[in-house]
Amino acid sequence: MVRIQKILCPVDQSEASGRALDYALMLSRWYGASLTAVEVAWAGLPSVSPATPTLLSPEYLQESSEALRRFVDARAGDAAVETKLVHGPIVANVVDEARGLPADLIVIGTHGRGGFERFVLGSVAEKVLRKAPCPVLTVPPAAPGAPEVPQPFKAIVCAVDFSPSSLAALEYAVLLAGESGKRLILLHVFDWDEERVVPDLFDQQTSDMREEHRRTTLERMRALVPDSTRVWCECRELTATGRPHEKVVDVASDEGADLIVMGVHGRRIANLLLFGSTTNQVVRHAACPVLTVRTT
Repeated sequence: MVRIQKILCPVDQSEASGRALDYALMLSRWYGASLTAVEVAWAGLPSVSPATPTLLSPEYLQESSEALRRFVDARAGDAAVETKLVHGPIVANVVDEARGLPADLIVIGTHGRGGFERFVLGSVAEKVLRKAPCPVLTVPPAAPGAPEVPQPFKAIVCAVDFSPSSLAALEYAVLLAGESGKRLILLHVFDWDEERVVPDLFDQQTSDMREEHRRTTLERMRALVPDSTRVWCECRELTATGRPHEKVVDVASDEGADLIVMGVHGRRIANLLLFGSTTNQVVRHAACPVLTVRTT
């Protein structure tokens, strides 16, 4: 059963991580979930300015903890948010904190302050996606024209390949649609090469087979959303042909989606390679937040 009762939001006190915190606050209000903002101080991180200490003294940790509290309070207002400063390797600490809560959702920004730190937080988000024990919502910097304060998701695109992970992702998509604009687009991408030349004898047969496959795929997607959900949710099913990550991003843009939801397969090497070529590329190029749901 899908539930969101505990949310973890890693921050670095940048504007990008502040935007992720805004989404975490919105979701915690929707579901009455507890929210923990965690910052990781790590002496192994190369200094980007002379003011950054190479050793984490007790004084520095105290000052950082107080700064974290001010950063969170400035956005949270009267919302109850726990803050926690930990130190050590960044990804390992984020994953450990998620397991320790245990978190039902991690909300993380995809970019940091700039320069080296921007690169680090970008790679942190990608590594957290691979190792997280729970779903992860990645939040990109605000796209041009995007509202400064996160709004309810008016349109959600859920990528469906009928795997257990994508079906689990659909549960989250329906849950979130219930709290938002109630428009849900199910998308299946055929990774076919439409440009490949085939003999004339087989061209029509190939075309007919593909059209039949599209038709049955649309029927399968329609069957995934019960009529009771369609009463309050505007649901549509779409198919596209091409490179999956490009089509997911393109359809989300065309539909004006403000959330993409997709499943991530298990942790085997082959799945991680697929993750790198599909899910990771969607996270990198999407203009809206992306919720990834993993099944073991």
